[in-house]
Amino acid sequence: MSLRIGIDVGGTFTDFLVTREGDEPRIFKVLSTPSDPSIGLLAGMKEIADSMGLSLKELGASVETIVHGTTVTTNAVLTHTGAKTGLLTTEGVRDALEMRRGIREEQYNNRYTNVPPLVPRYLRQPVQGRLDYSGKAVRPLNLDDVRRALDLFRAEKTEAVAICFMNSFANPEHEEQAAELVRRELPGAYLTSSSELLPSIRFYDRVSTTVLNSYVGPKLSHYLVNLKLRLKEIGFAGVLLIMQSNGGVMSPEVANRNAALTLLSGPAAGPRAGLGYAQIHGRNSCITVDMGGTSFDAALVRDGTPIVVTEGEINRYRIALPMLGIVTIGAGGGSIGWIDQGGLLRMGPQSAGADPGPACYGKGGTFPACTDADLTLGYLDPEFFAGGKMKLDKEAAERAITEKIAQPLGLPTLEAAAGMYRVINTNMAQGVREITIKRGYDPREFLMVVAGGAGPLHACMICQELEIPMFIVPRESSIFCAAGMLMSNLQHDFVRSAVSILDRIDSKALRTLVEEMITEGTELLTQESIAEDNRRFQLAFDCRYVKQYHEVSVPVSVDAINAMALAEIRSAFHAEHNRLYGYSLESEGTPIELINVRLRALGITEKPAYRAEDYAGEDPQSALKGERRIYVPDLGELRTAPVYDGHLTRCGNRIAGPAVIEQVNTTLLVSSAFDCVSDRYGSFAVYLKGRDDLASEALRETQEEVNTLEASGETAQ
Repeated sequence: MSLRIGIDVGGTFTDFLVTREGDEPRIFKVLSTPSDPSIGLLAGMKEIADSMGLSLKELGASVETIVHGTTVTTNAVLTHTGAKTGLLTTEGVRDALEMRRGIREEQYNNRYTNVPPLVPRYLRQPVQGRLDYSGKAVRPLNLDDVRRALDLFRAEKTEAVAICFMNSFANPEHEEQAAELVRRELPGAYLTSSSELLPSIRFYDRVSTTVLNSYVGPKLSHYLVNLKLRLKEIGFAGVLLIMQSNGGVMSPEVANRNAALTLLSGPAAGPRAGLGYAQIHGRNSCITVDMGGTSFDAALVRDGTPIVVTEGEINRYRIALPMLGIVTIGAGGGSIGWIDQGGLLRMGPQSAGADPGPACYGKGGTFPACTDADLTLGYLDPEFFAGGKMKLDKEAAERAITEKIAQPLGLPTLEAAAGMYRVINTNMAQGVREITIKRGYDPREFLMVVAGGAGPLHACMICQELEIPMFIVPRESSIFCAAGMLMSNLQHDFVRSAVSILDRIDSKALRTLVEEMITEGTELLTQESIAEDNRRFQLAFDCRYVKQYHEVSVPVSVDAINAMALAEIRSAFHAEHNRLYGYSLESEGTPIELINVRLRALGITEKPAYRAEDYAGEDPQSALKGERRIYVPDLGELRTAPVYDGHLTRCGNRIAGPAVIEQVNTTLLVSSAFDCVSDRYGSFAVYLKGRDDLASEALRETQEEVNTLEASGETAQ
């Protein structure tokens, strides 16, 4: 009995998806334990064991793979509870963490202050020694300066050390010398060298990322030790993999050395899950959205690959490691409605959280939240929230909306709730524009995959505003990221700066650099027991026109490097620059400058195989629960609409909007402009009325099977 388990530790709940070949996936949710997330994880494992009639040790012994997403490092940065960290850096630049790039985040706000550095100034110790831009030693490293700094770190009981010297990306020698001393003098300290973590140009990006890695490293290391110990105690002897920010997974050993790779560990699995569900419908590109209790995450997948960015921020701290281009806004079920000074209705980013939560939770909350509006509009059944485990107080929801929103605006309560619903939908639609239109993509060309407990209630109106004709609500919508973890590959990203005009590049040096990066990737995949047939390598160049500041990343084949097909690389760069910015300088003959070479090493992992359902016909009557009055948002009025049990719908069942489809962990609103069909894997494909071609697409393989059976006189019932 080989089980695979995806585990996503969130702020409120820890989600589990359990798969086994030939069986339906099983979903579990338990409360998270922020003080030690491994406690909540083990509580979930116990619940899984009980449901299967096994002891905890029997379950542990039967688990083949666990893929785990963690918020340990994210929370450490958000709450400033990371390790006490010391920084060794080149004399004269120790204030780079405060000076940053010299660009104020809010240019016209004279009162806006920089975020406090993670390393206080007295622990940012200058070291004499200097390398020039090419890596040549202009001044030798002063090891006495390093020793004096380490004496201070020892006296101050620092838990971690970061080393980042000027131009060390071109020559790691000085950092290696300093690191050797740190290991000898402070053997218990967590150590990060920028030349190992991020050997690329741009000093501030490099020093900030290096400090972040050391700041969160001890906390993640402690957590992983506890986690492995607890799993060993329950008999787990399988493979443990950790989700990383770039959408891949890695071994705990790699995660321990490169803790900053987990800063977006949880939400990074969402786009991978979205791609899996999109491919079922013959699509290789999609938009994924995940609306939870506090936030709304949106990401884009294009041509089978989630969009990755190589620079970003977490809690205003710069990080330059590859991560999925996820946009997160404060829009969730707990987002609070309020009136601003201009008398306009706003939703979020403030959240009621889980405790006290929205007013309807009956835990003392008095502020109206998105969930209160959904309940008032009839989308939620107060007796069936979380499958009936939690009763909602509709009167409390209406009272909060009336007092805080309706009366100040002079509106009836229902219209105030409808206004809250419209505003938060508009906010989320804007979040989707951030990852599509602002990056040069048309959202109308993409399938949307909708996740989260609250997402399916709002998806129709988001899609209507963006003119997206179809979206999918996966069966595992409420534990979307846990599902994505089981669909992810092992992945390692490498970068090397190689600044040169493209037409003057040293071909031999470039090939040698690429070969070295491939060798490094191969060694990691070998350590992780990835067979040679399951290894993939993807190259990209970061290029720009001469005198530009920002680069554009373009994929490059290894064959193009070997053949030095510069015309092919130039053409790809011009096309991508034109797509992003609406122009290229190809006709002017402006030289192209190569800045970085990037390599992605992939280890293809086994994916869960979901069992397809037989076609059961279009009639959904067997899933009908009843009717209730709901506010139909695109009509702006109350209507009586059918309510269906989502767990009882079968492949091929078609539901015409307006309608409500209820499941234990989520509810789907089908507005009057959309219809819905249940696909062969238990997910819901929601499409614009009249677009029967999209419904046929969702059932393409099933319909072909049905036609074959009908032709032979058989049925698929």
